[in-house]
Amino acid sequence: MTLQAAQKPPADGTKTLYGGKGSRRLSVHDIAAAKTRGEKWPMLTAYDAMTASVFDEAGIPVILVGDSMGNCHLGYDTTVPVTMDEMALLSAAVVRGTRRALVVGDLPFGSYQEGPVQALRSATRLVKEAGVQAVKLEGGERSLPQTEMLVQAGIPVMSHLGLTPQSVNTMGYRVQGRSDEAAHKLLRDAKAAQDAGAFALVLELVPAELAAEVTRSLHIPVIGIGAGPDTDAQVLVWTDMAGLTGGKVPRFSKQYANLRETLGDAARAFAEDVAGGSFPAEEHTFH
Repeated sequence: MTLQAAQKPPADGTKTLYGGKGSRRLSVHDIAAAKTRGEKWPMLTAYDAMTASVFDEAGIPVILVGDSMGNCHLGYDTTVPVTMDEMALLSAAVVRGTRRALVVGDLPFGSYQEGPVQALRSATRLVKEAGVQAVKLEGGERSLPQTEMLVQAGIPVMSHLGLTPQSVNTMGYRVQGRSDEAAHKLLRDAKAAQDAGAFALVLELVPAELAAEVTRSLHIPVIGIGAGPDTDAQVLVWTDMAGLTGGKVPRFSKQYANLRETLGDAARAFAEDVAGGSFPAEEHTFH
C-alpha cells in the first residue's frame, strides 16, 4: 500500500480532521473521535489572521496561538515575557482568519500560576475576547487544580508536559524524561492531566519510546513535538516549518520551504527596482 493510499480519507470525508470536508468549526469532540479512529493529524502555530487563513485553507485542523510568539513574532529571547494582552490580541486575529480549524490559545507565564481562580480569569478572557475554542497550559501535578477548574467551567484544556518553555529558567532546553524516575513521573502527570479533564496533551522534547508509551496509555490524543513518530498528532512552530526562522532551528523541526530566502529575494528585487527607477512603471501609475 502506498503512503498516499494509506492516508486517503474514508468516503465520508466530513469525519476526518486533515482533509475533511465541510466548513463548520471543529471541536474537541472531533479531536477525540480522531483518536478512536487512529487518525494522525497535524497542528501548526499561527499568530496573525493572514497566516492562519493559509493554514486553515490548507486543511490544518488545529491551530495553536502559542506563546512561542514571544520568540518568533515579538522578538523576545524566551516565551516568558509574553503578556495576556498580547495573547488576546493575536489570538483574536487568528480566530478571525479561520473558519474550520479549532483554535487553541496559550495561557502565558504568570497568567495561571497563582491558582485556579487566576487561570479561570485568564482563560475566560481568551474565550470571550479572542474567541478561542480551547486553551493550553503547561505543567503536570502543579497545574491540575487549574485544569479541573477550567474544565468545570466549560473551557476545554490542552495540557503540555515534557519540556515546558515557560520553565526555561529552571529546566533549560534539554530532553525530559530520560531517567526511569523522570519517565514514571511524566507518565503519572499525563494520566493525572487526563483525569483532570484535559482533552489533549502536548509532549515536547521527550524520548520517542516514552512518548509512545504515554500515547498508548491515554484515551485522549497526544500531540508530539520532538517526541518521535508514535504520537497521535504532530505540531511545529510555523516559522520553523516554513523556513522563516533565522539561525539554528531545533533538531526535531523539519523545514518544508525557505521563506526567509524567498522574502529576502523579493525585498531586494523591489529595492533594486525603486533604486533603478523601474518601479512604479506606467501600469502601476494613475493619471
